[in-house]
Amino acid sequence: MKIGIIGGTGKEGRGLALRWSAAGHEVTLASRDAERGASVAAELSASSGRAISGGGFDDALATAEVLLVAVPYTGQGDTYRQLAGRIGDRIVIDITVPLAPPKVTQVSLPLGHSAALEAQAILGDEGKLVATLHHVSSTHLGDLEHEMEGDVLVCGNDRAAVETVIGLIGDLGARGIDAGNLVNAVALESMTPVLLYINRRYKAAGAGMKLTGLP
Repeated sequence: MKIGIIGGTGKEGRGLALRWSAAGHEVTLASRDAERGASVAAELSASSGRAISGGGFDDALATAEVLLVAVPYTGQGDTYRQLAGRIGDRIVIDITVPLAPPKVTQVSLPLGHSAALEAQAILGDEGKLVATLHHVSSTHLGDLEHEMEGDVLVCGNDRAAVETVIGLIGDLGARGIDAGNLVNAVALESMTPVLLYINRRYKAAGAGMKLTGLP
């Protein structure tokens, strides 16, 4: 599958690019600064031995079947406004958590109730928005020797899109779990500050979540 990672030069984007390219997907890292996107992609390709493309948003939109948005909450709205009208019927994966530094261990819900719902409001009927990957350590993603543990909750209004994303999560080495419609992203985003607190309290290295009682 052809995957474009918008804001892909950050830690999450880099780790996802490495793991998905290792699983055989074609990945394009996209940055507002096309030169930076190309530079980071070349760096990852050289270090991993895998072909990862890079450039600006236009480069990702030209080829990607699935778009993943990996930007801080402060830049999320502007990013979606740049993408609006150009998404078509693509699946859009949103991993944004509305943190409020320096109090990143406290829940801080936005006016639109969740970052994912705010993104959907900007896109309107365009695209198939799926919210997920809020509880996965970027450090673990970037270390291909690290075996991914725990479960990844996935929310979206289009069940076929949710199943596609669950498959992509499986390619990362984790287990994706259908967690309902997009409105439930409120709970997913709220859990991230709790996990950050747990990491700090117990000096953990990327604590995650695991559901019991599932077949």
